[in-house]
Parts: sequence; structure tokens; C-alpha cells
Amino acid sequence: MSGNRLFSDEELQEMGRRTLDVAQEAIQKGDKEKAKELVNRMYEEFNHLHDGYMFWVTGLQTYIYHNYGIDAVEKAEREAHTIEGKTVFKPSKETDMRSRIIRMCKGLRGHLQPLTIEEDDEKIVITMKPCGSGERIIEKGGYEAGLAIVKDPHRITWGMKDFPMYCVHCPVMEMLDIENTGDLHRVHLVSEPRRHGFCHFAFYKDLAKIPAKYYERLGKQKPAEK
Repeated sequence: MSGNRLFSDEELQEMGRRTLDVAQEAIQKGDKEKAKELVNRMYEEFNHLHDGYMFWVTGLQTYIYHNYGIDAVEKAEREAHTIEGKTVFKPSKETDMRSRIIRMCKGLRGHLQPLTIEEDDEKIVITMKPCGSGERIIEKGGYEAGLAIVKDPHRITWGMKDFPMYCVHCPVMEMLDIENTGDLHRVHLVSEPRRHGFCHFAFYKDLAKIPAKYYERLGKQKPAEK
């Protein structure tokens, strides 16, 4: 290797390989310790990218809010979640509740945080401990560092004041659900927005039993029972 080079050809090639492929290779060879090391490496790699995008998005929201106002943030969020036939969070063709719960858990696991799923006769509740995005921005001090807090109550803050900017997409997604289907298929259960603890997603088995307050906080009216 030339004295001016930092890496050998073999090192460059190895750095370019996907961690997934290297981990699967280790598993096939029965190298358990190497496989464990690579699984942790893959977690760290994805978590770095995940958190980077999380703060990046909130930084863009902050710029819009400070320069154009909260209504412009709502407009941008609506556009982001509906552009090109909903390619961002494309609706599943499966509409039964069991399939929707499985799909939701699959998506939430992408935040790399534990889930608790509980079921009773009325509903199924999925809880992230902690919320892998909005809550972790709070935990990491993102708002103290300059990310925006929505000071005044608004329909995309569920009527709450001092609402974390990143989290406004949750009310927007609920509003779009109602506007597109006529119903609210999942409900976010929150209390104090700056430190609301865990993030809960409630799926009511009978949509008619969803309390009216969850529609009203969005500026919507609960549909009449069919």
C-alpha cells in the first residue's frame, strides 16, 4: 500500500458493504459474537440517521413557523402527508383492525423503541416507551437548543399551548383521517404536551364509542351514529 494511502483496497471494499449483508454472512458462518457486534453496529448506524432526520425535519418546521406562521406549518404538513397520492405514509389496502394494528406496530418499531400493546373489550392501545421521535427530541434537549414550541393553541396542537413543533404532524394526520374517511380510526392519548410521558395510540373497536372530545380538539365534529 502506498505511503500516501489511508486505506487498503480491502478496507475500502469492506466499508462499502451493507451491515445487513455482513451480519447475515456472520450468521451463516455461525460466528455469533461477530453477528452480535454487527447487529449493534446496524442499530447505531440507523439510529444516527433516524435522529438526524428527526432534528432536520423539526428544524425545517421551525423555520416555517418563525417566518410564515403556524397556518403555513399546517399547510406544509398537509402537503407532506398527501403529496403524490400519499406516498409518504401510503394507506394499506387492508382495512381490518388486526391488519392495521400489525402494520402500525411494524412502522413504530422503526423508531427503535420498545412497544407495549394492550387490549380490552373497548380498544387496543399501543404505547411507545418512550416515543421514539417526539419524546426523544424533548429528552435530547432539542427545544432548549432552539427548535420551536408552538406557543398558542391551534387545531394542529389539539388546542394545547406550548406544543412541541415536531409533534404537530400527529393532529394533522388525525385531521386528514377524518377528512378522507369520515371517521377517526386511531386516537393519540396525550396530556401535558412538553412532558406527556409515553405516546399512546388507541384503536377503538367500535368507532362510535370514540369520545367526541377527540374530534372537537381538532375543530371537527363527531359523525352521527350510522
